[in-house]
Amino acid sequence: MKYLRTLSILAIGLITVSCGNPAQKTSEAEFIDSVTEALANGGQMNPAHLQWTREPQAFEVKDGVIEITTAPHTDLWQRTYYHFRNDNAPVLQMKTREQYFSFVVKTDFTQSHQRFDQCGVVMYLDNDNWLKGSVEFENEEFQHLGSVATNNGYSDWATTAISADVKIMWYRFSRRADDYCIECSTDGVNFSQMRICHMYKGADEIDFGIYACSPEESSFTAVFSDMKITECMWKAHDGQQPDE
Repeated sequence: MKYLRTLSILAIGLITVSCGNPAQKTSEAEFIDSVTEALANGGQMNPAHLQWTREPQAFEVKDGVIEITTAPHTDLWQRTYYHFRNDNAPVLQMKTREQYFSFVVKTDFTQSHQRFDQCGVVMYLDNDNWLKGSVEFENEEFQHLGSVATNNGYSDWATTAISADVKIMWYRFSRRADDYCIECSTDGVNFSQMRICHMYKGADEIDFGIYACSPEESSFTAVFSDMKITECMWKAHDGQQPDE
């Protein structure tokens, strides 16, 4: 726990983010590409490259496992339908300019038990542009497996209902230039597509990683493990050719 917090403080010159403000871009001299380095090291990620965009109520890092304890009334949403703006969920990310790669993470949300508790994968660029995928608790019978793409200050939410008995989910976040794909898996082997989308501000340097939050009056501890970087598993389309 102290180790990761120390890294965050030491790297404040690399990433300085306050709630609701975009991350500052690094200079060429300072920039370390997390994905490029991981791909060169067989997919192994350097924990020193994970930095808090926003810190949670509490967290612990040990032996490659990250635990995030949420605070009540934390969330990510922009305007659409509800007309409110929530931008205070804790987010832990790394930087890259790599155009083609996949990021895999296992999430354990056994402790989630209140409406809208959630945890998953995220690409948070700034308060008006981000992408997330997660399971969101609803009640003792079902919960929502879904994703949100927020472009230029407006969020959309695509979901499907799954059993409330599901308490572990893997996610695979893939990038192909400025297009993105989120997939999910209950076994970490067989992945199913959740969303393909275009991110208007996702063409160059991005920040991506994990998040957890509790939008209502609750708190829980989300557990993240088995994180790795691979070559892009979202392969090039082999059907209709692009328009000229």
